[in-house]
Amino acid sequence: MDQYTVEGMSCAACVAHVEKAVRAVEGVSDVSVSLLTNSMQVSGSADAKKVCDAVERAGYHAAKRGGEAAGSSIQDNDLTDKETPKLLRRLSLSVLFLLPLMYISMGHMMWGFALPPFLVDNHVGMGMSEMLLAIVVMFINRKFFTSGIRGALHGAPNMDTLVALGSGVSFAYSLYVLYLMSYAASRGNDALVMECMGQMYFESAAMIVTLITVGKTLEAFSKGKTTNALKGLMDLAPKTAVVLREGKEKTVPINEVRIGDVFVVAPGGRVPVDGVIVEGAAAMDESALTGESVPVDKGEGADISAGTINRSGHILAEATRVGEDTTLSQIIQMVGSAAATKAPIAKTADKVAGVFVPFVLAVAAVTAAVWLALGADAGFALEHAIAVLVISCPCALGLATPVAIMVG
Repeated sequence: MDQYTVEGMSCAACVAHVEKAVRAVEGVSDVSVSLLTNSMQVSGSADAKKVCDAVERAGYHAAKRGGEAAGSSIQDNDLTDKETPKLLRRLSLSVLFLLPLMYISMGHMMWGFALPPFLVDNHVGMGMSEMLLAIVVMFINRKFFTSGIRGALHGAPNMDTLVALGSGVSFAYSLYVLYLMSYAASRGNDALVMECMGQMYFESAAMIVTLITVGKTLEAFSKGKTTNALKGLMDLAPKTAVVLREGKEKTVPINEVRIGDVFVVAPGGRVPVDGVIVEGAAAMDESALTGESVPVDKGEGADISAGTINRSGHILAEATRVGEDTTLSQIIQMVGSAAATKAPIAKTADKVAGVFVPFVLAVAAVTAAVWLALGADAGFALEHAIAVLVISCPCALGLATPVAIMVG
């Protein structure tokens, strides 16, 4: 089974599109994509380049991970939470520009907050100020638009497509109203100017992407907390070992330890690989592997496992299992497989996500058409269609199940 890292996924719909693209590759017998760890497992005889090309054509990026061993399916670097800090910066900048936008649009119109002198009775100026602030917020959150448009162009619309449509349509309609308002102002039509003031949705365009960014930040935080347990397990594996070479102790990288090498574990040291004690005795803390809190006394001929800690005594041991064959690596393999593979309910959620976005787009179009047919104005119909697009963005659909399984 080959392991891949997949970049660019943002929701369960992305997972469904990647799996569909890879399944179409000749030689692929099964594929499982995990949004939680941004990983993909592919079974079959398919060439890795063809698999990566299929993912690229679907609008994402894939790279094969080094090593065939199952224990290498998830690397520590793959679990580093890189998204949460980025999203927190995005959210902070968005709020910084959203607050004055809301002050101008909602605070003044609804609660009569004081405006700067140059905007008093300057409705076109207010509209332009709202437009500029909305542009800044939308630019800060441009990832929604790039991801959403890319997915749509590849025939695979995702949750970001819904967000981009909701925000983009709000902005485009508001821009039209702003031009109409400036025309009315130039003709002295004050009644139309005031009507246009209530028809602009620049604050909605900015608020949509900001609120979705809040959700994305919470998702990223949840993913980071969930994978911390697996990171902690991987951190138990020492990076170096002290081995006897030509009668002298030498510190070497863990991947240079070979079966038959004699290694040294001093008091307080962590066992680097599985082995058997050939000299000395020690009290071994095996709680990381067995949960047993009381150290176990071990002497010559006793087995010791990688990741356990020598609480007392100085021992020499002969390596019996190294690399991906150690007990700790096998445990990491099983936990990693639990994160990368899907339970039946998760597969069902992905199937739903695969058709969810087109369905929501259709419902939004029908919503707008029905309101227009009932005699509502364009702004009212648009407002309800956008509500359908934005409220129907369950990005958590692809994360709730794997997070629950991982925690379990």
